[in-house]
Amino acid sequence: MLTADNLLAGPRGRRMLLAYAIDAERTLRPEPGDGTFRINARLAAYHLDVGQGTSRVLFGPGADEARQTVVTAEDVARSLSELSLPKVTAVDLRSALVEAVDAARYWQEPDGEDVLVATEVMQDELRRVAEHIAVSEHAQWWSTSLAAADQWTIGCRDDESGNTGDVPAAQQLLSEWRTSTLESEARAERDRPVNPEANWSGHWWSDPPTQCSTRALFDGTAAGLWFVEDSMGWERAVVRALRPPNGARIYEIDSAQAWSDLCRRFPLEVTAEKRHDWYRTTGRSGRWVIPDWVQVAESFEGVHLTVTGYLATAGTTIEVDADTASVIAGWAPDETYWFTDAATYISEPSVWVLHNGPEVTDPHEWTLESQQ
Repeated sequence: MLTADNLLAGPRGRRMLLAYAIDAERTLRPEPGDGTFRINARLAAYHLDVGQGTSRVLFGPGADEARQTVVTAEDVARSLSELSLPKVTAVDLRSALVEAVDAARYWQEPDGEDVLVATEVMQDELRRVAEHIAVSEHAQWWSTSLAAADQWTIGCRDDESGNTGDVPAAQQLLSEWRTSTLESEARAERDRPVNPEANWSGHWWSDPPTQCSTRALFDGTAAGLWFVEDSMGWERAVVRALRPPNGARIYEIDSAQAWSDLCRRFPLEVTAEKRHDWYRTTGRSGRWVIPDWVQVAESFEGVHLTVTGYLATAGTTIEVDADTASVIAGWAPDETYWFTDAATYISEPSVWVLHNGPEVTDPHEWTLESQQ
């Protein structure tokens, strides 16, 4: 069951609430000068951002004045309290979720928006937004398990050839992944400093190496087209329908506890490889593990991350035991990773193209370009 607490529990959920509120104001007050809340949110986030004045800058008319204007989290919360919330639509929720997913970054400190929405005063005010969304019929699928009859996989992105190629056998991918992970960990343990604040970076993902799929959304587009962490701005993708195997054992990640249990049952040490990136994104120093997907595959045919599980847990420190933790990073909401080759294609590849609206208020749209 989706609750306001779920949506407020993690950085991606809180970021989604912020994006929804900004879009709501833009819908109700489309004129730039009428956007008190979104202007305040932008200025406050700028001043809270670790990259203020370097990797993040203000430019254009009024930029000098804006840099000198102090806007606090209390100011942003106050302007949010004065904002009416329109009726929830599926398009609005998808747009807010897209922004929250795309803004994820697990190799550096949280950005200004994530810092802003983590403040107590903003969380208190965002609860109204969370309650508004949690009761919407358009958000109820966020807490559901794998949609077994309705799965789509993305073969490639921004490849003009449109060739999906042959997918290597799942067991081969898993075996190669485990070997590479162990080698990377040994190399990092030998070559990298123990100090988590050292300027090092590595492989920060914690997702499996195998084929993944998502359900279709309300308009028939694959969720995987829309929800991509650390995206490269892809505007073209090849999609195929996938049929899950009958009776597949699926591990559902719907909470931090579910991920913690998976790591505790099938731990793989990755401290040396992850410590610098995950320290920057969580502030925690200590031992890190991820699930050993080779072992997981011996008990399950797939693992599915619900949208609710993603929003509540992605990018957070998930305690595994007294001195060990993990992070869900590099995943997308509603993704299912398959550890079996019995998950088979049931359609030919189709090419989808993203069309960007000319104005900031115009929605993006994925449309079918061709069927191969």
